[in-house]
Amino acid sequence: MKTVLCFGDSNTWGFDPAHITSAYPRRFPADKRWTGVLARELGPEFKIIEEGQNGRTTVHDDPLNEARNGKAYLPACLESHKPLDLVVLMLGTNDLKCFFNAPAQEIANGAGILGRMILTGHAGPDNKPPRLLLMCPPRVGDLSHLPELEAKLPMAQARSALFPRYYSAQAMALGCDFLNTQDLIEPSPVDGIHLDLEAHEALGKAVAAKIREMLA
Repeated sequence: MKTVLCFGDSNTWGFDPAHITSAYPRRFPADKRWTGVLARELGPEFKIIEEGQNGRTTVHDDPLNEARNGKAYLPACLESHKPLDLVVLMLGTNDLKCFFNAPAQEIANGAGILGRMILTGHAGPDNKPPRLLLMCPPRVGDLSHLPELEAKLPMAQARSALFPRYYSAQAMALGCDFLNTQDLIEPSPVDGIHLDLEAHEALGKAVAAKIREMLA
């Protein structure tokens, strides 16, 4: 059996965009999230570990939310779930928040730091590094109908549109595989950030195809 860790933020957690203004977040059913679709597509020979967290960043401490720094949590996560054959990494959207003031290239650099941690560690079989699939996060959509959210993510639509250029460069530098989600899916127009069920289905199938290619 091959073990795959999916390390990401609220889109890996399965945040339902219909509840963006609710008192608390709600998620899609496990089999409808892209990680569940991935598990269905790959079949029983694969174990899919879903490690999504709302608000998770690449390398930043969020001053308003505790324990959101991906870099701080990643080592324990890798150690906990080893041996891992492959890690799927999709983070960066939350780095667009106003108090980080990070351009797209620096956000991709943050993802690259996590990638190097994975590829220089010992979380894979026989204490070797696992394979890595770096995924560029989806482009942020129109937030003008949600002014409070738009204020938290200034220029997010334009900055996130630059992710493919810089994430692909990081993948090349790391020597890992890359998937541009912006060629495949768009966020729900309801909140401009989170995926709807159709996008989860499409992403899960695309990641499954890429993993089959990587491990063929």
